[in-house]
Amino acid sequence: MAMPQNSTGENGFCFGQTLDFSHPSPCPAEARRTFDLPSGQEPLGTSLSNGTTSSGMPSPSDSCAEPLCSTTPGEEETQFGQGIKYISTEGEELACGWGGFTPGCFQLFNTSKGILFFLCVASFLQGMTVNGFINTVITSIERRFDLHSYQSGLIASSYDIAACVCLTFVSYFGGNGHKPRWLGWGVLVMGLGSLLFALPHFTTGQYEARSAAEVGICGGNQSLPCAQAASSLSSYRFVFMLGQFLHGVGATPLYTLGVTYLDENVKTNYSPVYIAVFYTAAILGPAAGYLVGGMFLNIYTEIGREINITPENTLWVGAWWIGFLGAGAASLLISIPILGYPQRLPGSQRYIVMRVSEAHQLKDGSHKKASDPDFGKTVKDLPRSVLLLLKNPTFIFLCLAGATEATLIAGMSTFGPKFLESQFSLSASEAATFFGYLVVPAGGGGTFLGGFLVNKFKLRCSGIIKLCLLCTVSSLLAIFIFFIHCPNMPMAGVTQMYEGSALPGGHLNLTAACNAECGCLQEIYSPVCGGNDIMYYSPCHAGCKNISENSRNGKKVYHQCSCIEKSLLPGPAEAEAGKCSSSCAKRPLLLFFMFMVILFTFLSSIPALTATLRCVSDRQRSFALGIQWIVVRTLGGIPGPIAFGSMIDKSCLLWQDQCGEQGSCYIYQNSAMSQYTLIAGLVYKVLGTTFFIVASLLYKPPPAESPPGSLNTSENCNSDLQEHKPSLPAEEDM
Repeated sequence: MAMPQNSTGENGFCFGQTLDFSHPSPCPAEARRTFDLPSGQEPLGTSLSNGTTSSGMPSPSDSCAEPLCSTTPGEEETQFGQGIKYISTEGEELACGWGGFTPGCFQLFNTSKGILFFLCVASFLQGMTVNGFINTVITSIERRFDLHSYQSGLIASSYDIAACVCLTFVSYFGGNGHKPRWLGWGVLVMGLGSLLFALPHFTTGQYEARSAAEVGICGGNQSLPCAQAASSLSSYRFVFMLGQFLHGVGATPLYTLGVTYLDENVKTNYSPVYIAVFYTAAILGPAAGYLVGGMFLNIYTEIGREINITPENTLWVGAWWIGFLGAGAASLLISIPILGYPQRLPGSQRYIVMRVSEAHQLKDGSHKKASDPDFGKTVKDLPRSVLLLLKNPTFIFLCLAGATEATLIAGMSTFGPKFLESQFSLSASEAATFFGYLVVPAGGGGTFLGGFLVNKFKLRCSGIIKLCLLCTVSSLLAIFIFFIHCPNMPMAGVTQMYEGSALPGGHLNLTAACNAECGCLQEIYSPVCGGNDIMYYSPCHAGCKNISENSRNGKKVYHQCSCIEKSLLPGPAEAEAGKCSSSCAKRPLLLFFMFMVILFTFLSSIPALTATLRCVSDRQRSFALGIQWIVVRTLGGIPGPIAFGSMIDKSCLLWQDQCGEQGSCYIYQNSAMSQYTLIAGLVYKVLGTTFFIVASLLYKPPPAESPPGSLNTSENCNSDLQEHKPSLPAEEDM
């Protein structure tokens, strides 16, 4: 049997510590030997040829009734028992570089921590761009390029469409190819998408804000926005869609090949932690996108130009394009080092040797087909590969569970700020900031904690699925908090009559005697809070005639408001721009349990991903992740916001009137909103719990719990090899 060689060369890996091959009872006790191989030293009598040995020195296999492992000259892969492989890397280039250019200083980053850093930067940029900048600037883009909501929805969906189109191709061929090159080119394409997304700013004329003086107060110059001519700028939506499509194409390798590359090049126990760090960076990206994108939106889009309107004005367009330029340039730069990484990291062979297969065992034994080294290298194996995954019930139900969780995450990220805005009477920016404070510690912390728990307790596949089940049940219990809600702030003509009495039948009645002569338009929604703590649809609907500015907070103050004067409640006859603040006593309780729902939802994400990697064969991991992402996106990510949105829209009290057509919802009924959120949450959480239970029950692990290949005559031999794993040199670097 060939002994391991020095890993600094081309041949395999190095054991610098003692290897103790202990034998079971059939082996004579006196036959036990300890082989002490200094790093780089070849045992006497051992040939350098791959897989052959001479008899000059006793071999461990001589002491047992059956050899520890059998090899054949010229074999590239040799089974180390069952499920543990010795893979020769003879002739394989493991240096970090680009072609023949492999500078010595770059080899410092040719480690698992090095590639983790660059992949984290890439996932951070992807999250910041796609889930941060896009969501932050979509309103400004609509205003600047005269887009309708459904058109901006198409822009957002282009990312998921591109991902679904490319996932099968990328995960199948990339999984059997040079993963860092696929990853590097993907990040580069993503950067080009960001630059293309910013292009319309430079190819259009200057933005002219069409302001109307004193619009909104009683007797002011009320003008309908419907008279505006159709603009040709809306054609730029196709440029934005193409930019988003490139974002989707570029990000596809990141969350399939990137995960499997990390998993293959680190010790099995550390894999969940590495993946958790990777996904935590992806979650922190959107938070940075909201903060940085919001900061850029306070800068006028035409930088350096004097303008007489402020960011609070509905006609303001911020510098939405700056973030995409920066993210695009950063993506192009970060793709360069990723492209230089080798197909396998130096020293990763030792982890392949010690890897224990936990793939689900099919009754017909067809899962063994995926162990063939030539399997998956051609297109003709694609149908067989899909069939193998479809015959794996554990994988199928983990995918379905992931889809239900993705539906909740997509729904929460889209409508979470809207829920807080309605329940606590916040402005849109305040609600987004509040939600960010919830998501960053709960989502980021839950993601990292999930990977840490798997590593801490060294969970196998069955234990990981049970951890996912525990997290799902915990979030299911926490979601019952939506039984409670905060009351709506009183709003004249919407929740109550102008004189304070209840509004019969919930019908709108925005016109009253106090504002009948003002000529107020329903198209202009600009809520104000009266001195009597009642909200009004606009200063005009409150009957306000004059305007000034509050020197303390810079907010507009409206005076001589006739409707406030005639109300039965005490207070000055003036109103301040914005909603009335809510003093809901249930706010801390709602926020705490929302935090718990988000925490436990994200807590199961990395364990579920790890279970997916473990329940399929090694050669199908990348492809399995690709198929899972398709299922998650088509059943969860894409329809999730639609399902939640349609449920929440049922609780709308006041719809926007766009020239006679129904627009977005201005005011929601808080009690109905909580009930519909509870129903949607319960349905998906119960489904997720059911899918995890079925996955746990149907999972069939390999026959032996001890290391694979542990036959009666060699069980202790393999066990001792596993027990001495911590003495491997590179594990100290982990």
